[in-house]
Amino acid sequence: MAKGIRDKVAIIGMGCSKFGERWNDNAEDLMLEAFIEAIQDAGVEKNLIEAAWLSTAIEEQHVGKSGIPLAMALRLPYIPVTRVENYCASGSEAFRGAVYAVASGAADMALALGVEKLKDSGYGGLPQRSRGALNDQYWANVSAPGAFAQLAGAYQAKHAIPAHDLKRAMAQISVKSHENGFKNPKAHLRSIIDEDRVLNAPIVAEPLGLFDCCGVSDGAACAIVTTPEIAHSLGKDNLVTVKALQLSVSNGSEAHYNSWDGSYFMTTRVAAERAYMEAGINKPREQISLIEVHDCFSITELITMEDLYISTEGGAVKDVMDGFFNSDGQLPCQIDGGLKCFGHPIGASGLRMIYEMYLQMQGRANKRQVSSDPVFGLTHNLGGFPHQNVCSVVIIGMEGA
Repeated sequence: MAKGIRDKVAIIGMGCSKFGERWNDNAEDLMLEAFIEAIQDAGVEKNLIEAAWLSTAIEEQHVGKSGIPLAMALRLPYIPVTRVENYCASGSEAFRGAVYAVASGAADMALALGVEKLKDSGYGGLPQRSRGALNDQYWANVSAPGAFAQLAGAYQAKHAIPAHDLKRAMAQISVKSHENGFKNPKAHLRSIIDEDRVLNAPIVAEPLGLFDCCGVSDGAACAIVTTPEIAHSLGKDNLVTVKALQLSVSNGSEAHYNSWDGSYFMTTRVAAERAYMEAGINKPREQISLIEVHDCFSITELITMEDLYISTEGGAVKDVMDGFFNSDGQLPCQIDGGLKCFGHPIGASGLRMIYEMYLQMQGRANKRQVSSDPVFGLTHNLGGFPHQNVCSVVIIGMEGA
């Protein structure tokens, strides 16, 4: 039986562009911005990189269908470049490709880079008549806010949670993320908000209001990985290594059978169980130091806390209201501001989450650095809709932990 990749791969460099409405920059500019930070952080020459993975979702608008734009933008030395796409988990998929290449011995050093010029697509998160290459028949009968609003309704009904209590908990999630994002110069939205503003905001899809929904942004993020042995030979110490990397994809059961009640993500539960086993973690609520989850909507973050076995079923509302996930709480969540403040340039988000965990592990997160010394950081990246999705769970941590 496979033993997994725990501690077989070290992250030696990461970079992240400024996220936002980058109208004056193209995808190549964003790639370079993230890559330059990563290669300088790694302290290596790019000719040591032996393979690369590029993630982007709506490729028709900017980079096209191949990996060539990454090779050209970075002037990579004729190495293999693979473009990957897996809905909103595309960035995590690129990271998986690079990590697996190193873990298998196929490459000594590999690169993962995710980018999205989402603003150029015209996509605004709701159905539109014109989305460029995405025509008006693309998922014409569903919207992301509508689908996740149904998730909220199912969760509320299952656990008999009063509507006002659920809305207040979702509001606190947004308040917390904006407070964290205010400290992050790379975040798109950097405004502190309060509960009243969230609760009184326009409704997008009941019970989701404006501040319960993440924004649309452009951005890129990048990781350079190698073996711990090579990292040490380069003079690196206090290594951050990959403890687990798991991917779970819906098989149709949620959409086609009555066994799923619409109140949780089966893929997250499966990926989390596998990741904890791979990382040797048996008490995630106590052992995980930091967490970044796919907060496309406030309700998604809340339910994910239960799907990751951090909160008990039906218990996430209490944990949120008790401040358990605040920056000074027991398990800080979205310490960088999350999708709420960064927006969601699809190909980049998964790598952006890992970037924050990496900085926190090394004590380099500046004003948002947590006070404790983090040991394990978990990222959760979700793509698709509640009834049909892909989930990635990545756990990184200090070498030897």
